[in-house]
Amino acid sequence: MREPKKEKTKDKKLSRRGFLKGAAVAAGAAGMVGFPGVMRVSAQTPIKIKMQTAWDAGTVGFTEFQKFCKYVSDITEGKLVVEGFPAGAIVGTFEMFDAVKAGVFDSMHCFDAYWPGKLPVCSFLTSYPFSIDRPDQYETWYDSLGGREIAREAYGTHNMYYIGPIQHDDNLIHSKVPIRSFEDFKGKKIRYPGGIIADIYKAAGVSTVLLPGGEVYPALEKGVIDASDFVGAAVNYNLGFGEIAKYIIMGPPSTPCLHQPVDLMSIEVNMNSWNKIPKHLQQVFEAAVKWHSWEQYTQVQKADIEAFEKFQTVQKVEVIRLKEEDIAKFRRFAPALWVSWAKKHPLAMKAFKSQWEYMKSVKVGYYTDKDLVDQDGKKLEI
Repeated sequence: MREPKKEKTKDKKLSRRGFLKGAAVAAGAAGMVGFPGVMRVSAQTPIKIKMQTAWDAGTVGFTEFQKFCKYVSDITEGKLVVEGFPAGAIVGTFEMFDAVKAGVFDSMHCFDAYWPGKLPVCSFLTSYPFSIDRPDQYETWYDSLGGREIAREAYGTHNMYYIGPIQHDDNLIHSKVPIRSFEDFKGKKIRYPGGIIADIYKAAGVSTVLLPGGEVYPALEKGVIDASDFVGAAVNYNLGFGEIAKYIIMGPPSTPCLHQPVDLMSIEVNMNSWNKIPKHLQQVFEAAVKWHSWEQYTQVQKADIEAFEKFQTVQKVEVIRLKEEDIAKFRRFAPALWVSWAKKHPLAMKAFKSQWEYMKSVKVGYYTDKDLVDQDGKKLEI
């Protein structure tokens, strides 16, 4: 794919149309060059990136994704065009990683929590139980504490360029049965993403199932699962979960989501496709992703407020909040799971160690070294 030509004009008072017309006359119909002060003008073919998202059509997430695609075209004046596709339009959601890696299409807009089986470090590229739990903390880790470099190294081994994290929401559990305590989780069959997130519920006696978002509704409807974690209130309302699952399970106000309070997405581009984009457009693209991250986050938060009202008043869904003692029972499993997943790959350990130092810092203060113990109180080595 050819690099777009840059257009220049010394006279800012000239209209774009007038300049192009004058340049065309000066250069000749064949696009000749060599006249002093005149640059050859040629039609620029837009660089097109085919990108599939994990968001289903009809959700607020997909609406925000469409806004992002349009924004890229707008700020590059049509030189870079993102052709956006909803979940499943090209390949299944869980097939996107391999498809982008192989160059079947150019890019994915997805959840890092889906890929710990392929990249163990992905368990630490989004929030996990009882770790750093605020969006600003993840922004700090990615932008200033080495997180972005770790992510780029990891995805780079699979022929993909990691653009950046995308803020979205915390996650909810929708259930067909009431779950009012830690003990009530035992024996339930619940959809979760993989990695540490699923493992903490397995420790509590849950049978976990991995499903893409589009399969959650039918699985709940048919009774294949008792409950499902998915994303936040707004998207889940769009997907109709409240029609068939009459309970939303949350933590107490101190810990509204115990397993994934900062559910990050990200954008990866096939390395060959990325290298065909001129450097200045790469930089604009990265800036557009940062804009999209916070635009999606704030719009989803606003939509969540409205969705919770609809869940309760329209669909008659009961919001159940677990107690602090329930959270404490889950928390005791967390450190051993952190270390177990960190030991799966050097990059995973590098990411965890970085985050552990951040969590121990005076600035955050969540833990001290004495807290890195298993459920029996034995010190864990990293």
